[in-house]
This record gives sequence, C-alpha cells and structure tokens, in this order.
Amino acid sequence: MYGFLIALGVLVLVSIIWMVYRIQTLVSVVKGSDKKVATGSNKVNAALFIVFLLGAGGLFFWYSFKEFDNYHLPIASEHGVVTDNLFWVTTAITGVVFIITHILLFWFSYRYQYKESAKASYFPDNNKLEIIWTLVPALVLTVLIVYGWKSWTDITAPAPENAHVVEVMGYQFAWEFRYPGKDQQLGKYDYRLIDPTNSRGIDFSDKNSLDDFPAQTVVIPKGEPVLFKIRSRDVLHSVFAPHMRLKMDAVPGMPTRFWFVPTKTTAEMRAELGDEEFVYEIACTEVCGGGHFSMRREIEVVEPEEYQKWFAEQQTFIEMDPSLVADAPAEIKELAQIQSGE
Repeated sequence: MYGFLIALGVLVLVSIIWMVYRIQTLVSVVKGSDKKVATGSNKVNAALFIVFLLGAGGLFFWYSFKEFDNYHLPIASEHGVVTDNLFWVTTAITGVVFIITHILLFWFSYRYQYKESAKASYFPDNNKLEIIWTLVPALVLTVLIVYGWKSWTDITAPAPENAHVVEVMGYQFAWEFRYPGKDQQLGKYDYRLIDPTNSRGIDFSDKNSLDDFPAQTVVIPKGEPVLFKIRSRDVLHSVFAPHMRLKMDAVPGMPTRFWFVPTKTTAEMRAELGDEEFVYEIACTEVCGGGHFSMRREIEVVEPEEYQKWFAEQQTFIEMDPSLVADAPAEIKELAQIQSGE
C-alpha cells in the first residue's frame, strides 16, 4: 500500500513539474520571447484525439453489445413494454446525436490543429443556421416530452377497482408486506401504534384490519392488475422490481402507489431464461443506511387459480396473535372472534 502511495506521489510531482514547464513556455509565447509556437507535441496531441475517438468508440460499441443481456432484462409487465419503447426511442435519438457530435468534436480537434500557414475564417453569424439548430432540438424534445408525459400519465392513472392490493412498507433495513382479507380493504395504520408486537402500526380498532394478513414473499397473479400501496416507517426508501419495470419511492409521511399487470409467471420466466433458480425480486434503490444491501425480498408470480388457493390459506394477524385486539372495543373483539371462526 505504501509503495503504491509513493508511486502515486512521484507521478503527481512529475505532472506538476511538467505543467509548470508548459506554463512557462506559454508565458514566453505571450511575451514574444519564444517565437516557436508549433511544437512536435502539437501534432502528437492532435493524433491522440483520433486514437482516443477510435479506441473509446470501439470499446463503447463492444461493451454495449456484449453486455446487452445483462443490462436489458426481460419484461414481465404490460406497462414495461411502453416504458422500454420510450427508453429505446429516447436512446436512439440522443445516441445518434451523441455519436455525431463527438465524431465532429474529435475530428475538428485533429483537422484544425495549429499550423503557422493556416488562417481562421471570419464567420460572425448565420441566422438561418441558428434558427435550424434551435427549432429542430426544440421540436424533437417536445415530441419526446409529450410521449413520455402520456406514458407516465397512463402508468400512474388510478388502479382498476378489481386490482389486488399489497401494502409495501420499508424500514431500516427490510420490507414488510400486508394484504387485505376477503373484504379487499386494508385497515388503517398510525405510526403512534408501532410497538414490538405491531411493527406496522396497524390500527386493529378498525374492522377492516381484522382480516388483514402478512406475507414474507409478495405473491401476485399473472394477467390481473396489482396495486402496491407504498409507505416508509423511517427514512426514504425506493421500491424497485426491475423485471416489472417498477420503481417508486417510499417516503415517510407521504404514501405512494404503483399499479401494474404481471405478464409472466415465475415458472414461465425460469423456462425463458433457462434458469431454475430465477426469482423476481424487490430491492431498495435508495441508499438508506449501513444495512441498505439487505433490503431484498422476492416476488412470486403465479396463475390466478394458484393465487386464489394461496390467498385462502393465509392466516390473519389476529389468528396469529389474538392479543393484538386485547385493548380493542368489545364489538371489535367479537367481530375478530367471528372472523377467526372461534
């Protein structure tokens, strides 16, 4: 380690000495005491621009094609097709502009390197050219913005009434999930009710909470709308399900939502990828503290019939811990007993 630091120090020192020498040379040129302006390094630097353009450009295209399957995951939701189309259209337009401008940037640096015999052309303005390079980008950006706005409006529209609801709550450093019971209505929650036995702060005096149940894995049906109701218990988190093209922040004190329609079961995706161990996942994409890396849970997409069977087998919070309604009003306790079949 010390050897590396010493070598780095020597390199920095040599670079500083070289820069001082170059500055002194430039000062001499400005003062007129050094008539030699064009040196061999001028041609070398100009040639290096072309070398860098070809080398870096080649690596750019090689890496983009070689790693395509790693950064372009298969789509597993209906809206994912829309967002991917938007992404690739935007990438194609900006990518072409990026490539052309950088080719011109490096070529001009080489083509118009300093030469004593060369003289710069006087070109004060060109109104026609300025109008073109102002209007064309404005029109292209307007089309992209309107296209993106329409896509985002459709994606964030209210969920269908028959959507399957899942509450996703983030905290340092995990996710917790809650499903509504047969009434399809999540019960209320209040952060002031959080304690060692009620980590979600669920209000069990609300009758809608009595049939709610927890889950360690998000289980959802294929081909049917799913609504994630997202909240945070402490700091900013972000729900990210890459194959679903789903990302939404979990903000303390400000519930958010995201709905989508899964299009491939976990089994179908495993067959498509040839990977029997594949699982959909939820990760946190907001650096939320030292344990950020551990905020990962699985999503299991199943056929609707299998989902209904799984749903009917789940135990409610009250069935797992009857003491949760110990302080509830008598009518709530009675309703809880009826629902639990006691």
